[in-house]
Amino acid sequence: MAVKKACVSFSKSLLEEVHRWGCMKQTGVSLRYMMEFGSRPTQRNLLISAQFLHKELPIRIARRAIELETLPHGLSEKPAVFKVRDWYLDSFRDLRSFPDIKDANDEKEFTQMIKAIKVRHNNVVPMMALGIQQLKKGMDPKIVFEDLDEIDRFLDRFYMSRIGIRMLIGQHVELHNPNPPPHCVGYIHTKMSPVEVAQNASEDARAVCLREYGSAPDLNIYGDPNFTFPYVPTHLHLMVFELVKNSLRAVQERFMDSDKVAPPIRIIVAEGIEDVTIKVSDEGGGIPRSGLPKIFTYLYSTARNPLDEHSDLRTANTVTMAGYGYGLPISRLYARYFGGDLQIISMEGYGTDAYLHLSRLGDSQEPLP
Repeated sequence: MAVKKACVSFSKSLLEEVHRWGCMKQTGVSLRYMMEFGSRPTQRNLLISAQFLHKELPIRIARRAIELETLPHGLSEKPAVFKVRDWYLDSFRDLRSFPDIKDANDEKEFTQMIKAIKVRHNNVVPMMALGIQQLKKGMDPKIVFEDLDEIDRFLDRFYMSRIGIRMLIGQHVELHNPNPPPHCVGYIHTKMSPVEVAQNASEDARAVCLREYGSAPDLNIYGDPNFTFPYVPTHLHLMVFELVKNSLRAVQERFMDSDKVAPPIRIIVAEGIEDVTIKVSDEGGGIPRSGLPKIFTYLYSTARNPLDEHSDLRTANTVTMAGYGYGLPISRLYARYFGGDLQIISMEGYGTDAYLHLSRLGDSQEPLP
């Protein structure tokens, strides 16, 4: 019954159009292309960018809407997943009903519309997490979580696509900023200091630790603060914040009742020819080898979702992904989005090293799930 009710607001012709667009080929762009194209935000370039998004965004959104209909283990029927699917269908309809973009006025209106689409999707991650919770609640306890790796693979594709859609919209919107900060092309900082971003993200994570525990281990950062390369600072901040927060929590909990002084977290930034690598090293006791495969899954989290069945989404804007155990898998997707990666090496009984690799070349295409 719920399935029928959810589809009432969308016409058969719209759903057919979604399936038609979902079969079209996606077009990836590289960090370098975004940077070079956006460095001259002339009216003509903004028009070209809007025309590209007018065709590209419906393809990407349609693919996700189709996947949301066919998820395994009954996940598609969960109320939270219905809600997310409705957001995707609404956004697809908005984009497809927008006429061809021919001049500066059309482009301005289109920019306002995609800005609203980005806001509509703000809470997709916690809402999907709520859907997973709803699935786990009604699930036969005999089902082993290893059988659910299909859901993990879906969520990796889904969130990777979301990173791309938000990057493209955010980049286009930001190019309209009449006073961009120095060295910034939309979301991209052409002279970003990874040491500086790591410093800020680590201090933010330490503030969270202080608030929760009343004290926090020290942080030592090694690397050349004058070294810069082009990257998206908000992405790097999010990844380093997550890694340092995990390390702080592990060390804090291991040494909380100990007479020993908690050892500092070490953050090392190294510049290679291909990659910039950031290593976050802690002595928080490590992760047992049997637990390592689970750290990149969305299904094991014991953390509380800041959204629950009765949440008012309008007041849920304070949600951070740190709150419900999605930090590591989503950080790895952010790293991979621009051709990097995230690896975790652990010594049980001692500590954990996280290696965050960022591609320095900027020429890898977006991964297009």
